[in-house]
Amino acid sequence: MIRIGSVAIPGWLAMSPMAGISDSPTRTIARRFGSAFSYTEFVSTDTLAVGSKKALSQLKFREEERPVTFQIFGNKLEIIVEAAKRIRELNPDIIDLNMGCPTKNVSMRGSGVGLLRKPVYAGKIIEAMRATLDIPVTAKIRLGWDDTSRNYMEVSRILEESGALAISVHGRTREMGYSGKADWDAIADIKAARKIPIFGNGDVTSYEEAVRRKRESGVDGVLIGRGSIGDPWVFSESSRESIRLEELVSVAIQHLDLMVENFGEKFGPILFRKHMVRYFHGRPEFIPLKIELLQEMVSERIKESLLSLQELSLPTTAFAV
Repeated sequence: MIRIGSVAIPGWLAMSPMAGISDSPTRTIARRFGSAFSYTEFVSTDTLAVGSKKALSQLKFREEERPVTFQIFGNKLEIIVEAAKRIRELNPDIIDLNMGCPTKNVSMRGSGVGLLRKPVYAGKIIEAMRATLDIPVTAKIRLGWDDTSRNYMEVSRILEESGALAISVHGRTREMGYSGKADWDAIADIKAARKIPIFGNGDVTSYEEAVRRKRESGVDGVLIGRGSIGDPWVFSESSRESIRLEELVSVAIQHLDLMVENFGEKFGPILFRKHMVRYFHGRPEFIPLKIELLQEMVSERIKESLLSLQELSLPTTAFAV
């Protein structure tokens, strides 16, 4: 068990926050399969500070998702603090400052990974959040802006000294985006130097790999991002390749039902598509129905088609990855 301030995290492996992916239904499924806690998608503090209903709706969560971390991004101290105060009323367990998003429309405005270029200022933001909030404050970072400014040791030191109670580290720079290989040696260096919990993130696609990364780097926990899409089994000792088609269908339908419950019949089925193709990636039974399912707008018809896949079930040896 990991402790982040007063919050107990009942495990060491969890789903990383992902824009457009880690919504409440997806977090719920992940928690049911062993993800130790939940990160919301990151939400702009500019919109939260003025009480945007759309922004606040992104922070909706089910009680079974706890411990739940609200992740926010911004670049103005006063606005970040005001937003943090406002969302504290929604009763999260932790609030996390995103300092790792590499997209241009975020980082070039000084938010996300852009804050790595102002580590002292980032520290002041953490200090102000800690002074305002009665729950733990954490941060998620990358290794630096680019290879010429890999300032992760300085940044992690300042964040720890400023009161961050845990740091998650994606082992790439902003310049790398999601290309190349995550530098787990750098993550290990951060863990060796810091006293607070450190979570490592990057290129982990299986439970076995997560175990190895944890052992080799010494991190307290591991986060899995893209490798968990359509594969909540990654948080357990099972692998999606070994899962019976009947279970794949059952879990996919549970996920679809949660999407409809959360987003409504109009948008739920559409938002489910990116998960559906990953659930059944490599399953030959899915191929004949793929186009039809991706065009279907009615959740009940999607469920009927998914259930019909079971009649086409092929031996496990036919699974193509």
